[in-house]
Amino acid sequence: MILRENETTELKAIVTDDLKKEIIAFANSHGGRIYIGIRDDGTVLGVADLDGTALQISNMIRDAIKPDLTMFIHYETLKIEEKTVVSIDIQQGTERPYYIAKKGLRPEGVYVRQGYSAAPATSTAIRHMIKETDGDHFEEMRSLEQELTFQTTAEEFAGRKLAFGLPQMRTLGITSQDGVYTNLGLLLSDQCVHTIKAAVFEGTTQNEFKDRKEFTGSLLKQMNDVYEYIDFRNPVHSTFDKLRRIDQRSIPEVAVREALLNLLIHREYAFRASALISIYSDRIEFISVGGLVSGVTQNDVMMGISVCRNMNLANVFYRLELIEAYGTGIRKIMNAYEGTGVTPQIETSDNAFKIILPSLTAPHEVKPLTYASEPQESKEEKLILSLQRQGTIRRKDAESLLGESQSSCGRLLKRLTGSGKIVREGNGKNTFYRLP
Repeated sequence: MILRENETTELKAIVTDDLKKEIIAFANSHGGRIYIGIRDDGTVLGVADLDGTALQISNMIRDAIKPDLTMFIHYETLKIEEKTVVSIDIQQGTERPYYIAKKGLRPEGVYVRQGYSAAPATSTAIRHMIKETDGDHFEEMRSLEQELTFQTTAEEFAGRKLAFGLPQMRTLGITSQDGVYTNLGLLLSDQCVHTIKAAVFEGTTQNEFKDRKEFTGSLLKQMNDVYEYIDFRNPVHSTFDKLRRIDQRSIPEVAVREALLNLLIHREYAFRASALISIYSDRIEFISVGGLVSGVTQNDVMMGISVCRNMNLANVFYRLELIEAYGTGIRKIMNAYEGTGVTPQIETSDNAFKIILPSLTAPHEVKPLTYASEPQESKEEKLILSLQRQGTIRRKDAESLLGESQSSCGRLLKRLTGSGKIVREGNGKNTFYRLP
């Protein structure tokens, strides 16, 4: 029996520390067999201490390789050329990628079989294996970074008199059942790789920067730091009711808080692009990466329907009493502007979600002066009054009512729908609009 190394066969004269790389490479690829007691040129040397060799190999697999691979390993003692060798049969594992425990889920710790030898896996290959075995839920996947600390998160839990130890980490999904940190753990760790970029502009355009900053660290740290950054730039405006002074923020604090939490909780973290916050003289814009979850429309969001992209992250925020219930954030934002004469706007695309919070103190479009004897209703008011009287309206009827073209009326209806003032129902020719 003459053995030669190939894609599924590895020969080793003795057990060395490099053996774990070969075992990992086979488990991460298509499986294979390692013979101990045979040199790589095929010369059979044999193994003098069978029990000691088998124990050395099993200890190495148990202690140095993660996740647990023992169930995919089979040992066999063979007689080749009248000498005893140890055969290790390695199957492809179901919890790939397997890695050297001390190195973690990095290329220097993860190996795959390339040709006749083990080679470090690329970051792309590691992510592909994680996606294959863990599924598509980003926050539940194993983190590529395993050297994580949680100082900020621990302080947040302690501030609310909540326990934050290994049992809680496992319950919340910060670690998997075998103690490996998940991507949720990465998001809440001090080593979080996702950031928020904020910029302050002069006036209402992006022509001139006044300030910019990138926020890093745990999502909870970013949350606190970003809120302070906005709060410092959210001036107080004072009005008077006779002798009583009334102080009011330019942007309602409730709206800022909910928009920031929405940006953090509903963001698509599978993308590495930073979330963006732009502060203008007349508004603040929050742009999070990732559009609406498949099957959810903008109308659904305005009605309070919420399909959370990151359920485990939302649960952590719920435990910390940062959110009260899923799907209430947008309603709170709209309620904060009720009776002010201005309305927040929501814009969506396939890959982004934007919330625009207008300033209550900045000059907005001025309506022409009207007198009680000569009432003049805006097109928006006419449409709302018509809906109050008859309940529903179709676009063609709205065109006739307002004396507008199809495109102009369509833009008005879309704007009112996006702001939550009216609701669209039906499809095609059966489309109609009603009040919420």
